[in-house]
Amino acid sequence: MRWRLVSSFPKSLDTLFGAAQTISRVVGELTDGKFVVQPFAAGEIVPALQVLDAVSNATVECGHSYTGYYIGKNPSFIFDGSLPFGLTPRQHSAWLFHGGGRQLMEEVYDAFNVVAIPAGNTGGQMFGWFRKELKTPADFQGLKMRTAGFGGKVMSKLGVVPQQIPGGDIYPALERGTIDACEWVGPYDDEKLGFNKVAKYYYTPGVMEMEATNHLFIHKAAWNALSPRFQAALRYACNYAMTEMLATYDAKNAQAIARLVAAGTQLSVLPTEVVRALRVALEAVLDEEAAASPQFKKILENWRQFRADQHRWFLIADTRAELAAYNSAPR
Repeated sequence: MRWRLVSSFPKSLDTLFGAAQTISRVVGELTDGKFVVQPFAAGEIVPALQVLDAVSNATVECGHSYTGYYIGKNPSFIFDGSLPFGLTPRQHSAWLFHGGGRQLMEEVYDAFNVVAIPAGNTGGQMFGWFRKELKTPADFQGLKMRTAGFGGKVMSKLGVVPQQIPGGDIYPALERGTIDACEWVGPYDDEKLGFNKVAKYYYTPGVMEMEATNHLFIHKAAWNALSPRFQAALRYACNYAMTEMLATYDAKNAQAIARLVAAGTQLSVLPTEVVRALRVALEAVLDEEAAASPQFKKILENWRQFRADQHRWFLIADTRAELAAYNSAPR
C-alpha cells in the first residue's frame, strides 16, 4: 500500500513538516513496511493552502494541514483548529473526546469526503510581531497583518487588514513593508523565519491562538479501503505526531524566547484595553457566524459551554498553581 501525503508546510519548518515525516515513519514501523506513506512539502505537489482540496478531490490520499486555512469553505472548520480566546491543547482534546466535539466535527468533514485525525499541536502561541508599539485599539486601524484562520475576521473588526500568507512567504512580505505585522507560531519557528530582524516588538499573551491543532486529512474512500490494522496504524501514528510536536515546541520555545530577548527583541504585553477590545470583537464575530449558519450555531453552543467549564477548572487547578510555583522560585 503506497500513499502520498502532502503538507501545508515547507521542509525548513522542521517541527511542522516533521509531523508528516513522523506519521510516515511510524506507519511504516507499525506495518513492517507494508504501508508506505510518502510525505511531500508545500508546493511539491500542491500549494500550501490547497491541501484540503487535494485530499477532498482525491488528487492525493492524504494531507497534513491546519483547518483555519479553509474557513472560507466552511467557517465551522475553525472549531477543530484554533479559536481566539479558545481552548488550550489539553482542553481541545477534552472537547473532542468527552465534550461531543468529535461527533460535531465529523459532520463538517463528511461534506468534503474527508476523514480527519488530529496529528500535531503547536501549543500556546504568541500574539505576533509588530514594527510599532500597540498602546490602544486605535493602533490597529489600517494595519496590514499576516494572520490566519478566524483571527483575521476578529481583528478586522478593529480595523486590521488581514493577510493570509504561507509561512515561507511571511518574512519577505514583512521586510518589503507589504505587511506591517505578522503572527506565525511561536519563538522557535519565528526565530527560524527571522521575524526579529525586521520587527522589534513581540507581543504576548497569545489570546488569538491558545493552541493550533493540525490534522491528517484522508480521502474517505481511501480510508474505507484500508484494513483495520492499517487504519489503526494511521491513528496511532497521528497520536504520536501530536505528542511529539507539542513536546518539541514546549521545549524549544522556552530556549528560543531567551535567545530572542538577548538579541534585542522587545517582549511586550498587550494592554488590557486591547485584550478587552479583541474579546468583544470575537464574540461579535461568533454571533454573526452563528446567525448565518445553523451548523456553526450548533457547534458554537456546545463549544461555548465547554470552554466556560474548562476555563473555570483550569483557573482553579493550573493557572494559580503555575503562578505560585514561578513567583516562589528563588531569584
